[in-house]
Amino acid sequence: MRHLPFDRPGRFYRGNLHTHSTVSDGMLDPVDVVRRYREQGYDFLAITDHFMESFGFPVVDTRLFRDDGFTTLLGAELHGPALEHGEPWHLLAVGLPLDFPPALEGETGPAIASRAAAAGAFVGIAHPAWYSLTLDDALLVEAAHAVEIYNETTVQDNDRGESWYLSDQLGLRGRRLFAFASDDAHFAGRPDAFGGWTQVRAKALEPEELLAALKAGHFYSSQGPELHDIHVDDDRLHVACSPASLIIASGKGSRSQAARGDGLTSGSFDLERFRDSFCRVTVIDATGKRAWSNPIWLDGGRGDVVASGLL
Repeated sequence: MRHLPFDRPGRFYRGNLHTHSTVSDGMLDPVDVVRRYREQGYDFLAITDHFMESFGFPVVDTRLFRDDGFTTLLGAELHGPALEHGEPWHLLAVGLPLDFPPALEGETGPAIASRAAAAGAFVGIAHPAWYSLTLDDALLVEAAHAVEIYNETTVQDNDRGESWYLSDQLGLRGRRLFAFASDDAHFAGRPDAFGGWTQVRAKALEPEELLAALKAGHFYSSQGPELHDIHVDDDRLHVACSPASLIIASGKGSRSQAARGDGLTSGSFDLERFRDSFCRVTVIDATGKRAWSNPIWLDGGRGDVVASGLL
């Protein structure tokens, strides 16, 4: 079976899944946050303020900002004790109900993630590189759908913006998680907005359609370049994209293949090198901006491609 998004019904919608406002530690109120993303041409936004007692355990109600050309997903950044180095968990939950109950006394990060997933949310392991989340800790989050593999704010904060290391390590352990990029914008006097987003393939710009597509892995992530198509033909993986300087297929260990050239818009890669595991595609343009596919699992058998996801 193929679960790549490019020939799915509908179109791609651009959105940010991780955003903060004055409801927790952001510098702009929700009205201004939504306005800025709309002005930048986004199709949807999730305001995900910190779900903590000090902020009143908020799930921000953004339904009033929805119209025919823009919509919102309800969510929050969840926390709980504690990583092996003692810091609290950071877990993203998009698609929460407004009445999602506050964290229970002593409720761990993996436990609140499971509760969020059971309530219908898309659950992501937030910015793991930022606080050195270990593989052992990540393996505890059985309810996760995805890893936040790029976070613009953490680039500005401590130069730990990319977290593919964790996605790849989870993949080597058989955990098939998706991968998404976001801003984590706080509008706190640094350029932490509009630097990474998710392109979700859905039938309509409706919260339920977007959430279903996220859970199914029907999306890719970008800082600017576009992925037009990824498909399998016999034993080759074919990529079509906006003009790029480099297209890379990378997989288990150091395995990789690359296509290079000015204004490159396609690449073709031999799947045999990745057959027993997985691969993923990175497109890099002339300015160094990237787009990323989800991991693509190759489970043996000719052209048998399965997109990653929650087991």
